[in-house]
Amino acid sequence: MPSPRPKPLKFLLAGALILASVAWLAVSGARDTKQYYVTIAELQGMGNKAYTVHLRVAGNVAPGSITRSGPNANFTLLEQGKTLRVSYTGAEPPPDTFKDDAQALAIGTFGRDGTFHATQLQAKCASKYAPATPGQTTPTGNTAALNPKA
Repeated sequence: MPSPRPKPLKFLLAGALILASVAWLAVSGARDTKQYYVTIAELQGMGNKAYTVHLRVAGNVAPGSITRSGPNANFTLLEQGKTLRVSYTGAEPPPDTFKDDAQALAIGTFGRDGTFHATQLQAKCASKYAPATPGQTTPTGNTAALNPKA
């Protein structure tokens, strides 16, 4: 007497269920981790959508606006005449280049209180990227070869 053959329908249904679950996890995970880059003016004009998405906002740190509390910081970003109050609460303190007039990128969410709640913060040193003053040349490369007495 031949043994009963396994029903392929059970395996097909189980495989389809597994594939559907993996696809759903991939789509929902990608949707939750999207971050939109917006200017301060765009953020202020987004309406209710601004409160539901992860955002990246850049600007210059307003001089004298930084207040630190341990690894956290509150400050104001400036961009084209618009201002945005930012509250940074992250796992690490702000970078060393985070100072007045530095270019900063805040990553987080916009709160209904009008404050941007950042969980990540990146900054460039303002003086390091400033253009040289007119008439001043900046030496590059090995300058010892130009001055043999040195």
